[in-house]
Amino acid sequence: MMQSMKRHLERALELAIVPLAAAIVFFEQTLIRYLNVLTEAFGRWPPVARLEARLVKLSPWPALFTFVAPSILILPIKVIAFWLALKGHYLTALVSVILGKLLATAILARLYRILRPTLMQLRWFAWADTQFFYWRDQAYAFVKSLPAWQKAAAAVQSMKVWLTELLSSVLRRAR
Repeated sequence: MMQSMKRHLERALELAIVPLAAAIVFFEQTLIRYLNVLTEAFGRWPPVARLEARLVKLSPWPALFTFVAPSILILPIKVIAFWLALKGHYLTALVSVILGKLLATAILARLYRILRPTLMQLRWFAWADTQFFYWRDQAYAFVKSLPAWQKAAAAVQSMKVWLTELLSSVLRRAR
């Protein structure tokens, strides 16, 4: 009886959590991948490359301040979005928050890649960094081990193959 109830609870949690967790994992992996490509390209622009070269030379505490700054910079965007929402401009408010969050995430991800070696000199940061990625990897492994994730991943892979074949077929006909 208890085993059956436990299995039903596990199944209910899986049905409730898997779609959300899968969406988060997919969104994070996709977003970070494309934001990294975009910020790497932006980092090749000479003024940005010079700035990044200076950032690499920072000592740990100024590097930490530089790393945290984009999170603070998003606050005015959130205030403006709140004001827009109060005025009934819900779509503009939503777009403002999304674009601001994307920009802050892109900047933060780039700064993390640039400043991580320096930040790892701070013992507490190194500990937090290690713990965060350990738990994140555990969560990813759990989500990816679930049958629902595996079915969704297989469906996405099938769709990729189908789209690739379709595109190849269209391109062959165009020649």
